[in-house]
Formats: sequence, structure tokens, C-alpha cells
Amino acid sequence: MTTSYFTRRQFLKTTTVAGAAVTLAQFTPHLFAAELQTASPAPTPSWVDKPMRWAQLTLVEDDPGKFDLAFWLDYFKRTKSDAVCLSGGGCVAYYPTQIPFHHRSQWLGDRDVLGELVAGCRKLGMVVIARTDPHATYDDVAAAHPDWIAVDANGNKRRHWASPEMWVTCGLGPYNFEFMTEVKKEIMSRYHVDGIFINRWDGSGMCYCEHCRRNFKDASGFELPRTNNPQDPARRAYILWSQQRLFDLWQHWDQAVRKINPDSCVIPNTGGGATSSLDMKKIGELAPTLMADRQARHGLMSPWAIGMNAKEYRATMGGKPIVGIFSVGLEEPYRWKDSVQNGAEIQLWVADLVANGMRPWFTKFGGVLHDERWLKPVEDIYRRLAGWEKYLRNERPLARVAVVYSQQTAWFVGNKVEDHINGWYQALIEARIPFELVHDRLLDAAHVSQFKTLILPNIAALSDAQCDQLRAFVNNGGSVIATYETSLCDEWGVRRKDFGLADLFGVDWKGRAEGPMQNSYLRLEHDAARGHPLLKGLEDAPRIINGVWRLEVEPREKFAQVPLTLIPSYPDLPMEKVYPRVEKTDIAGVYLREFTSADAGISASPIPHSAFRTPQSTGRVIYFPWDIDRTFWEVLCVDHFKLLRNAVEWATNEEPPVTVSGHGVLDVTAWRQKNSLTVHLVNLTNPMMMKGPVRELIPVSEQQVRLRLPDGARVSKVHLLAADKKPHFTQRGRELHVVVPSILDHEIVAVDI
Repeated sequence: MTTSYFTRRQFLKTTTVAGAAVTLAQFTPHLFAAELQTASPAPTPSWVDKPMRWAQLTLVEDDPGKFDLAFWLDYFKRTKSDAVCLSGGGCVAYYPTQIPFHHRSQWLGDRDVLGELVAGCRKLGMVVIARTDPHATYDDVAAAHPDWIAVDANGNKRRHWASPEMWVTCGLGPYNFEFMTEVKKEIMSRYHVDGIFINRWDGSGMCYCEHCRRNFKDASGFELPRTNNPQDPARRAYILWSQQRLFDLWQHWDQAVRKINPDSCVIPNTGGGATSSLDMKKIGELAPTLMADRQARHGLMSPWAIGMNAKEYRATMGGKPIVGIFSVGLEEPYRWKDSVQNGAEIQLWVADLVANGMRPWFTKFGGVLHDERWLKPVEDIYRRLAGWEKYLRNERPLARVAVVYSQQTAWFVGNKVEDHINGWYQALIEARIPFELVHDRLLDAAHVSQFKTLILPNIAALSDAQCDQLRAFVNNGGSVIATYETSLCDEWGVRRKDFGLADLFGVDWKGRAEGPMQNSYLRLEHDAARGHPLLKGLEDAPRIINGVWRLEVEPREKFAQVPLTLIPSYPDLPMEKVYPRVEKTDIAGVYLREFTSADAGISASPIPHSAFRTPQSTGRVIYFPWDIDRTFWEVLCVDHFKLLRNAVEWATNEEPPVTVSGHGVLDVTAWRQKNSLTVHLVNLTNPMMMKGPVRELIPVSEQQVRLRLPDGARVSKVHLLAADKKPHFTQRGRELHVVVPSILDHEIVAVDI
């Protein structure tokens, strides 16, 4: 069933390279060019780009005897939903299944609830997909097929953690490959749905069943790992093997349903950002469409988190439609699945997912309503979006800045990558700079040439080939901003003796790191830096706080200007001892380089930094040898924000596609459609921005929007979609200036050209 993308020999504990015995850690860096082996992507179903507003009704087992079918069909109509996901089978079947061990709802009786819902939604002209969930089963299955049940590290078969009458199934064995394949084939044969959505399909933690042990040993030569250390050879092999197994399962299911309905597909609930367990690059190649399952905020999550999810998916999905699932209930770890979220919180969450290019999908757990307060807010949101649909069919973003995210760093280094990315994300939101995300294994010109600046937030794991792609990006006119351990490891997380991008940064690693640093500072060298733009907004600051971790580096050359220098840590107690032991050093806190078109490559000498906007400049490089992004995310110090903002502006060195001036915190995105341009302004200004749920939406005052138009573009109309007004605007050459009087939650400046 599985065709592994690595051979057994490649994952033996020792092997031979050029006649010499080497360890796996030494050998595997040469293997990363190998890709996950999957069949060629199947044709894209004809329907995937049509839906713009999705609904999901997830039934519970006793719903067939209680829920009001007519109500739900009417609500789908009132919300102008054009696609729906309906509960089909797996844990519970909502139709008269004929498959042995496929558990029918005890309340189903003679009804075919799935069939009734499918028929009703078809009459409304909706795209219809069925949902299955294979992660749990019952005693009869455990008795007849004990090998289908997941096993823990101690050899015990796993009861379900929330429903102890059930058993947890193995996601990588015959329960999914055989039994659930028959379930999908039966649903597709009976109802000819447009697709099948798979929830909780990839296992519920690591499984030590007989199938997993044998299959992994045959593929890798290892026993299943007992540690999470990514540098353990068995753990490293498992990270890759488990992915291969899941991609095989996905394609196995997809091929099975397409044999019955060629214009359908299987859509697994999968993917995400740097910490996703499946390779987003391969997901982007296989999936014709995908649903991002970040349903709502919890804890201290930012309201822009759903927009970040959109960018993470788009980095590998490109122009394929991405759907954002949002819940109408609270998403705290206590799992209040029948709760209702505050309307303002739902409204803000959906606004940010739409502004960042997603199509909304509301999900309701349970067909019987215990609390109806969510109905009107969702209906109002969907009806508004239906009126804006023309301006939401985006072709491409206009952003010129991108942040790189690295799955291989998360898998094989695990150095809190999300904290570094989140720091940059928050800073760019505050700076109102439109930006995208880029996947670390898509750094080729086809994927990054639209950007002027790439940001590398502690991307520790980079291969030699990836480093070469970044050099080419700079040589072709791009700029790079990197922090802390970027390129200090190869793609497998094995520590290098020096940065892979040492020639780009102009510094070498001295082999030492310092941290966590207490009471350390950075001196702002205003006189020596002669008004360098990096210090804009800090003119009255003699020094600022340092980060928490730093690398000791040695410059390869004399840098013309050093705007920041280190003030080393000194005691923070007792208070009588709190004074600097060293007032000034020549240890730089940032390294800036600028290259000219005459340079023969990255190794060429940089031009003087005083030439801030040299026409012949091809690329600029900024390297922070400390964790400025991670520390900013933890502390949110405004001085760090200014450094991050200024670094992007200096590195990018061009007029931005859009600027927005005014008070408040806005998520600004800019898009091109077939015959229009749009600027989305999502108002995140709220005292509960970092702790939901938002109680009320608080409007911000006038915003001045300047938009760069394409060459030769003639503006025929400007419209504020939320306000439903034609605003005051002026056009000066390629610049369009628009006044937005106020923003409650979400305003779209729509420009017909």
C-alpha cells in the first residue's frame, strides 16, 4: 500500500558513502533532495472555484430523531450559502449503510437523513460534500478486528479519552486503508456528492500497533521511536515515514471516489503553518482546494491569527481556493461545543479571513439549537459578503514583502519557530505593511520573484540549495532580513560550523551563544550612524532593551555604519548593584549590507551605507544576531517594533503598493481582481485584541489611503463597500488617494479600473 520516498538502506543506523561508514545524521543531509513520492495530482473538479460561502452542519447521533430539516434548508437559503458540508459516516452513519461494522445512528430508524439533506441542498443549487470521521469506533469492531485499534507506547489498546465507550482507531493501518475506503465508496455511489471531507483522519497521536511497528521497521530499519528528539535517527525517520503513509492514504481514498464520480475529490482536514505535521508543499501540489480549520480565537490568540492561516495555505496553494472554517461557538480547551460566541467576535474573525483571501465556512455542531444568538450575526455577515462577491474573487495579492515559514526547522530543530514568526507578523500588522508568507521549500524565482523583501525569522534549517536560492534572490534585486540562528543548521537540523548564509550576512559564527540574557541593552549610535533610517522614531532614545538570546559573531569586513551596539548584561539585584559594568562596546547589534548591480555576487564588497537609495542597488541584507522577533512577540516593546518596521522599509527601498495613515490597529491587505483593485482595512483596534472574545466593535476615525495603480490604469469608480458610499478621491499619475471616513469592523476600498 505504501511506496516510501526513502529506501530502507537510507535510514539504517549506519551506511556507506564513498566507502566510509557514516551515521544517519551525517548521511541524511545528502538525501533531502528526495521528495515524498505521490502520484501526479488528479484533475481539478469543475466545481471547486464556484463556492464563496460555505455552511457545515455536523450532526450528533440523536439528531435524526430531533432536528428540523426544513429549518436548516431555509437557513442555508437565507445566508446565501452556496456550498455545504453534511455529516455522512465514520463514527456514526446518518444513512442506511450496508457495510458491516459501520455504526448507524441509533435514532436513524427508517430515515436516510444524509439523503434528505443532500436532496434539499441540491434543490438550492448548492455544492454538496459529505463529512466522514474515522478516529473512533466501537466494541464490536475492537472484538472482530483488534488490530484496527490504536495502541499506546506501553502496548495498551486506547479507549477514547472523551467517550470511553469507544476505542481510538489507528490512522495508518487497515481501518483507514480498507474499512473507511469502503465507507467513502458507498457514500459516493449512493449520493454522488461533489466531494468527501475527512475529519480527524491522521491518527490521534502516535500509534504502536502491530501494523505501525511492522510497516515502519520494513521502511526504515528502526523500531518506532520513544523520544520526541528530532535528532534521534528513529524520530527523524518517523517524521518522514508517517507523512508518506498519510499522503498514500489520501491518494488511495481520492482515487477510490473518483472512479465512481470523476468530478469529485477527497478533501482531508489538514495543513497549516510551520508546525503542521504534513508537508505543506506537497499538500499544495495535491489539493484542488483546502479548508483551514482554525475555528476561533482562544487564550491570548490574536485576531489576525486566521489571516495568518490564510497566508500559510496560500504560500503553497497559490491561486487555488482556500476556505476558512469558523465556529459559532467558543474554542477554548474545555470544549464547550454547544456554546455561542459573541457576535462581534465572529464578525471580526470572519472579516480578517476574508480580507486575507479566504472563503468563509461556518460550522455548527449539532442540529438542535440550544442557543440561537449566532444565527443573525452569521446571516448578516454572509448576506453582506454575497453583495461584495465581485470584489472578493481575487487573482493575486499586491504585497511586495513576504515572511518565510519553515516546516523543516519546526520538525528537525524545534526552536519555537512560531514565536519568531508571530513577532514579525504583529510588527507588520502594526506597521500596516501588506505582506504574504512563503514556504521555505518554495524559494525559487517562480514563487518569490513578485516580492522585493524576504524576511527569515530564525529559519535555522536551510539546505545548501536553499541558501543558493536566497543568494540568487539578492543578486536579482531582492532584499533579505534574517534573525538569530537563520541558516545555522542544514535542512535536517544538524548544526553547521558556520552560517550557510555567512557570505550574505557578512559575519561568521564564533561558536557561542549567550542567553537567556538578563538586563542587557543596545546602544543607539546616532552620531556614527548619521541618521540611518533604521533608527527612525528613536531619535530621542540613547539605548533600548536587548533581546534574550544572541549569537557571538565576527564580521568578515568593516561595516561602514553600525547603528546598534551591545551593552552587556549587568546585575539586576540587589538594586544597589544595578549599574552597567561596560558602558560601550564595538559589538554590533545589527549588520546591514547593500549590493550594486556591478557586484559579481554576494561575496563582492558592499557599497557604503550612506548611499541609502542608490539607483543601481540590487539587494539589501539585514542580519540581527539576536532574537528581536521572538522577544518582540513576548514583550511587545515599541522600540523593537520600530526597529522591525524600519528594517523592512530600508530593505524594501521602494514605494509601497499601498499606504494607510490614521489612528488605530488595522490589518491592511491589497488585491487585484480581473477588473478591479481592492484594499481591505480590518479594524483590530480593541482593548480585547489579545484576549477574546471581543465584546463590541469600536470604530476608528478617518483613514487616508494611497494606492499605486498599474501602468495605464484608468479609474472608473471608487466605492466603499461596507459604508456603501462613493468616497472623495483624487488621482495623481499612478497614485490614487482615497479618504475613508470611519471603519467599524471591515471596510473595502474597491477601485474599478
